[in-house]
Amino acid sequence: MNDIIEGLGRATAYGALGVVLLILGIFLIDLLTPGKLGRQIWEQRNRNAAVLLSSALLGIGGIVFTSIWTTYEDFGKGLLSTAVFGLLGLVMMAVAFLVVDLVTPGKLGATLVEPEPHPAVWVTASCNLAVSAIVSASIA
Repeated sequence: MNDIIEGLGRATAYGALGVVLLILGIFLIDLLTPGKLGRQIWEQRNRNAAVLLSSALLGIGGIVFTSIWTTYEDFGKGLLSTAVFGLLGLVMMAVAFLVVDLVTPGKLGATLVEPEPHPAVWVTASCNLAVSAIVSASIA
């Protein structure tokens, strides 16, 4: 019974950390794009914004999953590792976004929240997932 209780405690801690990292991802995407992301998606039904945010959330989720899956035997060290790699993933996604913005015409953030579907959102979403895969691979 103690192992179940201990497992629930660990799952709660990792789950809470994962939720915090996802929330940071939402704030990051909101910071990189003009306007309010929540309004763009839920009120204006902006598909570009939804795809962009979804890719970031999936990417962070993948990093957190990999970090937990390969966690150290030491719970504290595993939790710290998950936080560090999750934050690294967020930073790397932001850097990749800024690099794509530099090498493409116009302002990427503004393009990605246009009401009409734009192919740039798929490039940026793929970049988020690629960064996530790279960070995840470095954990294992």
